[in-house]
Order: sequence, then structure tokens, then C-alpha cells
Amino acid sequence: MQPREYIGSATVPGGEKLTLYRRGGDFMIVLDRNELMSSRMSGSEEALAHMTCERLHGRKSPHFLIGGYGMGFTLRAALTALDGSAQITVAELVPEIIAWARGPMIELAAGCLDDPRVRLIEDDVANVIAAASSRYDAILLDVDNGPDGLVRQANDRLYSPQGLAAAIAALRPGGVLAIWSAAPDAAFARRLSQTGLVVDEVRVRARSNGKGPQHIIWFAQKAAR
Repeated sequence: MQPREYIGSATVPGGEKLTLYRRGGDFMIVLDRNELMSSRMSGSEEALAHMTCERLHGRKSPHFLIGGYGMGFTLRAALTALDGSAQITVAELVPEIIAWARGPMIELAAGCLDDPRVRLIEDDVANVIAAASSRYDAILLDVDNGPDGLVRQANDRLYSPQGLAAAIAALRPGGVLAIWSAAPDAAFARRLSQTGLVVDEVRVRARSNGKGPQHIIWFAQKAAR
């Protein structure tokens, strides 16, 4: 097997060290021995965008907030699915993630960060949500490894009752809160169901070819007025 090539590292503010490796044409972002992201596994991140767009079909000039750029799979899928009237705000906490997208992973990024529909904010998505009121048609969270924080303990506040309430307040009527997770989380699923939103839990394969481990996406839709 071809050895991994070290590309760079970054420390998550208030959290752990991330390392970017390349093996041939594939990239992976690793925390300790955990592979958090891989360019070989994009299916569930793309589904996060596509399934959200399906739930908002027909909505005019939608405004999406994506929490966590990662390797850009969700952003690129959303740009493909949405028309020119859409707006997408991307909140990414780790500056090096964006630097890698514009540097060694520029071909993978495929220009998505320079799309005129995209606004990039280098900040904690929790802060972006807290500053909003009825602003977004969809909030897509692919932060950490899911509700069970691995990279940064402060991410837990996103998934707390208070964090969920803030996200709901930031949604427009009929808006969708979509949350990605690497694994099931029964306690979080119960917490989400207690928000009063209509919740759908979907299992999605990690790879775009329908193979690989199963990931979880929760969709919670706010009532339309």
C-alpha cells in the first residue's frame, strides 16, 4: 500500500489537533487515529445537502447555512442542487481547513468557495446561529463527529436543548435543521424529538456508490405559518 504523505496540521480552537494526509489522489483529515474525513467517502455529506433541498423543493431564493466546510462535499452538492437565486453561508472555525481547500485540495474544492452564491465566515457556527433570527431556510450541521463531540468539547452546545432552540429560532417558517452524525445517538434523537419539530432520521451510506459504513442524518422541519 502506498504510504500516507503528511501535508499539514491544525489545532482546532479549544480542541484537538487535526492532520491532513494525502495517499495518491486521496486526502484524509485525521484526529489522533480517527479518520474524520476522507475524499473517498462523500456520499452522506452530499446526501445532507440533496435531502435538505428535496424537503425545501419549490422555495424561492433559499438561504442555507452550512456549519463546517470539511472537504466541501455538502457545499458542492448544495450548489449543484440550488439555482442562481440561492444564498449559502458557510461557517468554518478552523482557518487551515479553508487554506487546505484553496491549496493542496484546490482541485477537490472545484471553485466552490468562489461561487457568487457563497459567503464564507471563519467563525464558530454556534455564534453565527446565535446572531440570527428567522434568517435561514436551512441549517446544515456537519460539525465534529456528530452530537457526541470528538474534536472539540464546546461543540456540545450546538446539540444541547439551548443550542437546538437557537437553531430553530434562526430558521424561517418551514425551514429545515439537518444534522449529520457518524453513528446513531439515541439520547440526541430523543432530545431533538422534544423540540416540537417534525423529525425524520435517515441512514445513509458513507460512499456515493451506496457502499461503506452507515451514517445518520436527522431532518427536523419547522412548522410553516
